[in-house]
Amino acid sequence: MNRFRQRNPRNNPRSGSSSKAGQKTKKEILINVEAGEKRVAVLIDGLLEEFYIERLDAKKQFGNIYKGIVRKVVPGMGAAFIDMGTGKDGFIYVNDLLRSSEEEVEDLIERSEQDEDLPDQTKHSGDVNIQNVLKEGQEIIVQIVKEPIRNKGARLTTHLSLPGRYLVWMPGEAHLGISRRIHDRQERQRIKRIFSQITLPKDAGVIVRTAGQGKTKKDFVRDMKYLANIWDNIRKNIRLKEAPSIIHEELDLVQRLVRDTFSEDTYKIVVDHKPYYKEVQRFFKMYMPEYRPNLEHYQARTPMFDRYRIERDVESMFQRKVYLNCGGHIVIEQTESLVAIDVNTGKFTGRKNLEDTVFQTNMEAAEEIARQLRLRDMGGIVILDFIDMIKEDHKRRLFRHFKDAVRKDRAKTNILRISDIGLVQMTRQRVRPPLGSALYTNCPYCEGRGLVKSASTMVIQIFREIRRYVSRHKTDKVFVDMHPMIVEKLLGDDRDALLDLERTAHVKVIPLENAGLHIEEFKIAME
Repeated sequence: MNRFRQRNPRNNPRSGSSSKAGQKTKKEILINVEAGEKRVAVLIDGLLEEFYIERLDAKKQFGNIYKGIVRKVVPGMGAAFIDMGTGKDGFIYVNDLLRSSEEEVEDLIERSEQDEDLPDQTKHSGDVNIQNVLKEGQEIIVQIVKEPIRNKGARLTTHLSLPGRYLVWMPGEAHLGISRRIHDRQERQRIKRIFSQITLPKDAGVIVRTAGQGKTKKDFVRDMKYLANIWDNIRKNIRLKEAPSIIHEELDLVQRLVRDTFSEDTYKIVVDHKPYYKEVQRFFKMYMPEYRPNLEHYQARTPMFDRYRIERDVESMFQRKVYLNCGGHIVIEQTESLVAIDVNTGKFTGRKNLEDTVFQTNMEAAEEIARQLRLRDMGGIVILDFIDMIKEDHKRRLFRHFKDAVRKDRAKTNILRISDIGLVQMTRQRVRPPLGSALYTNCPYCEGRGLVKSASTMVIQIFREIRRYVSRHKTDKVFVDMHPMIVEKLLGDDRDALLDLERTAHVKVIPLENAGLHIEEFKIAME
């Protein structure tokens, strides 16, 4: 039974993981790099709150800028398809070609807070026909605001934005904006006074991100110079490069998350890969010199995610059933465009009466559901089936509690009030493929009706298990029985990674084909 042990502070090996009222939260950023995969876990008071993964062979495209060519204009959709040289055409709506309105600039401010797009919706301009704006064969500068998902190409815009640490640079937008998430009126006025003393660029506007709260004029000026240099390089590439080609590539996963998630309450950053440890050091010196982070190079034999007890949390992110501390559970069913989440009391019987038992289960489930939405990066329409409650006060308190829990989410959400039968309807923006699609592939045993782990995922899992095995047993040679497809991947594309494992773990790995094993099964043994 895979319970989320991190939710119980007594199971956490680190002291001070449970925050008391009035205490500051303690944030830790764990960076794991292994066998062509980068994983970043963000822990708040010892609890896994955010999780990101990026494969080297499937790089993220969001935020990249391209010099493209218009391949097809579709008036009926109010859209056009753009060849960016990536092998799959992106699409752009007419609204994303036009000059931004004040309202759209405010939406851009909100988008900058999460490096994500607005909800996936087609916004047509009734007065403008796209064929009057774009012609086939025309060159165009576009930015990806939504990753390709399944058979759907990337969504594009001509409203470029370049995120920095405290600011977002907006070419062509003569506008100074302040994030909606900076609520304090005096702080907003202070920021405006600072920018009244700064000469803004003539050909661009800037947005102050939430991280800009409390920052000085020097901080903002440094960030503006950094973004201005990036924009100068982009303009140079626009002039020199031929279409279709990439003009600007966004930071990789590790650099982007260090930039966007590091804050004064970050207790430490732990990296288990020496080259990336040095890369994070360089990144702070170059882009965030005002900080001296508590940066640690993890070198213990026990895998880092095991040491921090979050590997099981990561594995549980792909299971249907998630257990609650009280004994209840939630069941998550995900389709292409809809997520259904059901709450059950399970083994929890409560102490007073049925209404109190149901209320306690719903309250704990609300917090866990908000967390699972973030961890799994689920989007689209979400239907939450809470257990029916009789008291209206309980319904109101549950709704407020759930909304408070969702406020931690950097994605854009819209929540409708709880219905009479306990249903909550909400939408959550989806800008990239679901997390599971990066780790799983269509099952050859059930012809695509279900999912099994991909060969790449199994190789990485085998590597981790070998490290665990070697840390527990004194041996310099191990034999690994595995499916022939995994052996082919291991000795082919991942040969270099295997050699690196043998060198760093001081062990010789002998892969053995066993066609009788399921693709997700393997066996490790000594001589």
